[in-house]
Amino acid sequence: MEEETLTARPVRDSQSEMAEIVLPNDANPLGALLGGRLMHWIDLAGAMAAHRHSRNYVVTASVDHMDFVVPVRVGDLVILRSSVNRVFNTSMEVGVKVHVENYIADTSQHVSSAYLTFVAIDGAGHHLKVAPVIPETQDEQRRYDDAGRRREIRRAELERRRRGKR
Repeated sequence: MEEETLTARPVRDSQSEMAEIVLPNDANPLGALLGGRLMHWIDLAGAMAAHRHSRNYVVTASVDHMDFVVPVRVGDLVILRSSVNRVFNTSMEVGVKVHVENYIADTSQHVSSAYLTFVAIDGAGHHLKVAPVIPETQDEQRRYDDAGRRREIRRAELERRRRGKR
């Protein structure tokens, strides 16, 4: 593998932003955004950050707990911001934060946040090592540290499941 591929990169290199307008096809009969559609957008936004950081194909390995804090309505603008929080050899934790903007009322509200784990792969599906991420701000360092704690929780839960202790 080329040395350049493994050169550490700052979080800012992975930062991505995606915007979607909620259309009637994205909503339930009450005019609220379908949770599954939002989860799809979160997965796409997370993948963009993972692609930008790893510079490789990535696949979603897991999604942590997700809450929908406020409803999103037809006509609203959904903003999804994502960045790599931490790298673990071949996997990356990506944070995605979602806001809804009502451009008529000039308001913005937090809708949801999610942590996704992506694995870098080559065209044949083999795992690839990922360059480390460099947190540069206090907030990025906090997210980096928190990602390590979340990884330990995920690993402990997987081990419990493997042993049949749910």
